[in-house]
Amino acid sequence: MNYSSKLSAMARRHVRASLFFLLILSLTSFGVIVPVFAPLPSLHSSSHHLSRHHHARSKFNKVNTRKFEIDDDMFWKDGKPFQIIGGDLHYFRVLPEYWEDRLLRAKALGLNTIQTYIPWNLHEPKPGNFTFTGIADIVSFLQLCKKLDFLVLLRAGPYICAEWDLGGFPAWLLTKNPVPRLRSSDPGYLQWVERWWWIILPKIAPLLYNNGGPIIMVQIENEFGSYGDDQAYLHHLVTLARGYLGDEVILYTTDGGTRETLEKGTIRGDAVFSAVDFSTGERPWPIFNLQKKFNAPGKSPPLSAEFYTGWLTHWGENIATTDADSTAAALSEILAGKGSAVLYMAHGGTNFGFYNGANTGGDVLDYKPDLTSYDYDAPIKESGDIDNAKYKAIRRVIQHYSGALLPSVPSNIEKIGYGPIHLQKSAFLFDMIHMIDPLDVATSEEPLPMESVDQSFGFLLYATEYAAKDNGDGHILFIPEIHDRAQVFFSCSSKNNGARPTPAGIIERWSNRRLNLPNTRCDANTLYILVENMGRINYGRYLFDRKGILSSVYLDDRILYGWKMFSIPFNNLNEIPRFNSFSRIAHSVLHKTIARRELEVKSGFTFDP
Repeated sequence: MNYSSKLSAMARRHVRASLFFLLILSLTSFGVIVPVFAPLPSLHSSSHHLSRHHHARSKFNKVNTRKFEIDDDMFWKDGKPFQIIGGDLHYFRVLPEYWEDRLLRAKALGLNTIQTYIPWNLHEPKPGNFTFTGIADIVSFLQLCKKLDFLVLLRAGPYICAEWDLGGFPAWLLTKNPVPRLRSSDPGYLQWVERWWWIILPKIAPLLYNNGGPIIMVQIENEFGSYGDDQAYLHHLVTLARGYLGDEVILYTTDGGTRETLEKGTIRGDAVFSAVDFSTGERPWPIFNLQKKFNAPGKSPPLSAEFYTGWLTHWGENIATTDADSTAAALSEILAGKGSAVLYMAHGGTNFGFYNGANTGGDVLDYKPDLTSYDYDAPIKESGDIDNAKYKAIRRVIQHYSGALLPSVPSNIEKIGYGPIHLQKSAFLFDMIHMIDPLDVATSEEPLPMESVDQSFGFLLYATEYAAKDNGDGHILFIPEIHDRAQVFFSCSSKNNGARPTPAGIIERWSNRRLNLPNTRCDANTLYILVENMGRINYGRYLFDRKGILSSVYLDDRILYGWKMFSIPFNNLNEIPRFNSFSRIAHSVLHKTIARRELEVKSGFTFDP
C-alpha cells in the first residue's frame, strides 16, 4: 500500500499523561488487556539537540603511561599480562540509584571488567533530540566504573541486538524515504550512523584508558557475521571510529564461533581484534584456535566476549534457566588455559518501558516478543539478589584462578511489602477519545503505521465508519498484516448504551484470522481497532519491523477508507494532556478523580520510553 497519504493537520503533539493513566484504568476495567510493562525513568530533564558546529577530534593529555594492548596472543595492561574476567551489566537496564550497588556485587563476584552496549534509540528518541541524563547518563556510569576500579568493554553499535527494541535502532529510521537498508553500506543508512557517532563518540573519547578513563576496547557492530557480508560497511565503521577515538584504543568485533560467521563478520589483519561467543555446552579451545585464524599473528588472545550464564525468555515460555555447576565448569575450562571471558549476563536487569525486543522463527509470522524482565538467569538477579548457587559457583571459580582476595559478598537487598493495591474505575477509553484535540488526531484514507504518525511505542487506535448490510447478515473483517496484537470493537450510535463500543474479538500477528462482526442494523457504525506494539524484532532478516496496521483493512472483501488514528504512547503519565476547549471542564472532574490513587508514587521519575 502507499503510505504517503496526506495527513491532515498532524501537529504530532501526542495526548499524554493523565489521559493515559485514565486509559490504563479504563482498558483494565473494560476488559482490554494491557500487558505488564516496567515504566521507564525520566530521560528528558535536559535533552541535547543537534548543533551545527563540527566536532574536531579532541586531543587529551596522556595520564602517566597508561596503555592497554595486545601482543604475543595476550592482553597487556601497563606492560603486564592481563586476563579479562568480565561481565555484561547494562546501564540502561538498571536504575541509576542501583548502579553502584550492582557494580559492587559484580566486584564481589570477582569481575575486573564491565561490558555494556550503547542503545541508540534510548539516546535519540526523536531525530536530533539527544538525551544523556537519568538512566541514559552513560558518562556518569562509565565514571562510576572507573571509581570502582573496573575496566570497560564498550559496545558502540550502531546495531546492538541485545534483545532490545529494533536492536537499538531508533524507530524513526523506519520512516525515512528512501528506506535505509539497516546494517549495510547504504549511504542512506550511513548518513544517520555518522550523525549519531558524531554525537556519542566524542563523549566517549575522554574516557578511553589511554586518556585516563576505564575503556580498554570498543566494539564495532555486533555479531554481523550472523546477518550479512558487507565488508565495506565494517570498514566504514572502523574508519569512523578511528577518526573520533584515535589509533591507540583496541577496536573489536564479536561473532559466533564458526568459520562462516567469522568470515563474514571480521576484518582480517590487525586493524580490528576478532572475539568470539559460544554457549557453555561447546568446547572453548577449538573455537579459540579458530579465532586465531581471523586475527593477525600474535594478536589473538582467547576471548569469549559473550559467555552465556543464562538465556532470554519470550512471552508464553517457561523462564529460561541454566545449571550453575555446568556454567561454572565451562568458565573454569576457559580460565584454566589463561583465556578471558565476559559473562553474558553478570546482571540482566529490566527492559523498562516498551523497550523489549522480539525474535522470529522461520518466517515473520513466527513472532516471539521478549519479557519485560531481563533477569537472564544471571548470577546477580534482576532484584540484585546474589544468594544463589550460580553466583557462588562462579565466584569460587574466579577466586581460584585470579588468586586475588575478593571483596566480601553483600547481603540480599531487603524487600518491602506494599500490600494490596486497589484500582478504581475512573473513565472509559472511548469517552476520552472524543475529548482529544483534533490537532493530535492523524487522518488518512488508508491506515498508517505507528511510526508514520510520529509514534514509537505503546498503542495506536484506528477508527473508521462503515455501513451495515440491508439483509441482516454479519460482516467479515480481515486485516492481512497487523503488528502486533489488535483488539477490535464496533459501535452503533442508536444503541441504548450511548454508542459505547462493543468488543468483537482479537486479531494477532502470529495467528491472523478473519473476524465476524454482527450486523448492528444501524445507519452509523464505527469500527475501532486498538493495536499494541509488543516490541520490534531485534535480530535477523526481519529487522525492519514497523508497527500498527500495515495493509488495507477489508470488510466483506471491500477496502475500508477514511481512517482516524489516535496515538496512545503512554509516554509520560504525569503531564497534562491537551484537550479541546469543550472538554476542559470534563477533564478537570476526571483529573480530580484520578488524584484519589491509593498508591503514592514516590520515585519522582517520569515514565518515558
